[in-house]
Amino acid sequence: MPAEWEQHSSTWLAWPHNVDTWKPNDLREVENIYIKIICSLVTGEHINILIENESSQNRLSSLLIASGLNAKKIHFHKILTNDAWIRDFGPNYIVRESSTGRQIAINRWKFNSWGDKYDWGKDNEAGEKIARESKLTWFDPKIVLEGGAIDVNGKGTCLTTSSCLLNTNRNGGLSAEKMEKYLQNYLGIKKIVWLDGALKGDDTDGHIDNLARFVNPSTIVYISEEDESDENYLSLKRIEETLKKARDLDGKPFVVIPLPMPRAIKDNNFRLPASYANFYIGNNAVLVPAFNDSNDVIAQRTLKTCFPHKKIVLIDSRILIKGQGGIHCITQQQPMHSD
Repeated sequence: MPAEWEQHSSTWLAWPHNVDTWKPNDLREVENIYIKIICSLVTGEHINILIENESSQNRLSSLLIASGLNAKKIHFHKILTNDAWIRDFGPNYIVRESSTGRQIAINRWKFNSWGDKYDWGKDNEAGEKIARESKLTWFDPKIVLEGGAIDVNGKGTCLTTSSCLLNTNRNGGLSAEKMEKYLQNYLGIKKIVWLDGALKGDDTDGHIDNLARFVNPSTIVYISEEDESDENYLSLKRIEETLKKARDLDGKPFVVIPLPMPRAIKDNNFRLPASYANFYIGNNAVLVPAFNDSNDVIAQRTLKTCFPHKKIVLIDSRILIKGQGGIHCITQQQPMHSD
């Protein structure tokens, strides 16, 4: 599995429509966020969008044209979904270099909505439909795995959490050894850095893309909470300690860089899992969640040092996070392959 910063051919999105995730008024704002995301990415890569039907496509086409977007680089796919979190239910892509150039294939993992928490039948089918429609070689590991639960450096190392991957609500509670074997066989992983924990309000049981991310093969950014009274403090401190002890395939420590936490964001007294780690790395831009918080700028500056040649785009995610997800959760990269 290549790293996210390696060249993409496209980014996949599923157009938001679930009024249980976002109220109708919020949903209009979420659509505006999607349009900004597309505007920020389409200069560097193609965009694939899952839509419900032809009327959805017509309405969306009008919105995109009104935003002055290059329609030739936007492709619609009539594939039904329950929700927008394509990072988790969509397929993930793997590559290999051969004498004829780079080849690309798909892993089509099972999806059960983070342990049967919500309706998921259409989302689970969507992953297979994308795989079949792609005409690419695809593999069926026959276990549940969400894309937001893994982060790779493209050199054989994977970051993940035991609180999610080994949870009994996914695969009956696979052992760490068996899960490592799946990641080795299907992602080409040679080393796994296991973290443990989840942000308060995170219904995924601790997706890594809210906690720690590779920004190059030897560097990890991680979420750090300095307020000892915050309910995330102890969990994040343990993650920090684990990362500082972690070693790469050559036995060397990783460079670890803290990202701040935004102030607590609540919806009807429910703590939402807002995190600057939920950024997405496009070909030309890195899309970073923003929360109208003084730490927005610190997160922006930190990631600019990690990606000096990419534009850092802040995406207001205060409405998006009401659905308990972020920018990374609604995107999925398809790596570049040989013609």
